[in-house]
Amino acid sequence: MKLSDKTRTILKNFTEINQSLSFKEGKKLRTISPMQNVLAEAEIEEEIPSNFAIYDLPQFLNAIDLYTDPDLDVSSEQYASIKEGTHYRSKYFFSDPDVIIAPPDKQMKLPSEEVNFSIEHNQLKNLLKSADILGLPDLSVVGENGVVKLIVSDRRNETSNDFCVIVGATDHIFSFNFKVENIKLIKGSYDVAISKSNLGRFHNKFYNLTYFIALEPDSTYE
Repeated sequence: MKLSDKTRTILKNFTEINQSLSFKEGKKLRTISPMQNVLAEAEIEEEIPSNFAIYDLPQFLNAIDLYTDPDLDVSSEQYASIKEGTHYRSKYFFSDPDVIIAPPDKQMKLPSEEVNFSIEHNQLKNLLKSADILGLPDLSVVGENGVVKLIVSDRRNETSNDFCVIVGATDHIFSFNFKVENIKLIKGSYDVAISKSNLGRFHNKFYNLTYFIALEPDSTYE
């Protein structure tokens, strides 16, 4: 099995959510953060032939990156065989799946969709860059005065700096609040839906990748 560049990019992104991963037979990759407030799932090009678990996913990916054109064999119940041609080969041993925090088997869905909008790559990039430069921990999706805007700020500080992007129109008043540290999105544009049940869904069409991210409990919707 050879992993495409897309799949390897997804896996590297997953390491930011959880350093371990349970691979399941089929074409889906799913992970969840240790705090269980971020879940991600992707449809990949490859067919994973069997179930196996990796405890240290960054290390596993670095082992694969040692090869120019690696071929991955996971037919053993104990380890993955990484090889290239007839000269290079290595073993990487699997983990006990019971020690890994994995998503529930049940498919994740939003209970409702109160707000929908799209955000382009550059808008998201500028928001997160501003949060980093200005040291802003909060990302809020706010509906007021007829528009939907995304604001990074420090909501505990009344004199906080902020940065804002307008992404749509609305007839409602709301403030859906996320922690910037939970926005572990791969670069790209997203279709976003938010439920008043304090859950947001971010879908990246290029990677066929979806994140479900919990909102802060003080979020409001009128």
